[in-house]
Amino acid sequence: MENIDTRSAVQVIPSPGGQAAALQPVRPDMIEKPIDVKTAAEFLGVSASLVYAYVERKQIPHFRMMGRAIRFRLSELDSWRQQFHVNGGING
Repeated sequence: MENIDTRSAVQVIPSPGGQAAALQPVRPDMIEKPIDVKTAAEFLGVSASLVYAYVERKQIPHFRMMGRAIRFRLSELDSWRQQFHVNGGING
């Protein structure tokens, strides 16, 4: 797992009326830790090779750490997979 320095994390709060934005510290419990390909595959219920294929085709939200390591935010993956939800109820 990556270590995230939460001491320097800030959140940009836009000010009304077009004034300069304010920077406020972000609480450590508000920072979402990135997950790796294996964890993302388990979360989505697919193989890691399929996740790599989605990344290669730019079909899944992801980012790269240090240029190579592929990482995901769980909240983005959850939103992404909701696009494919099908109501499988029986029409009666």
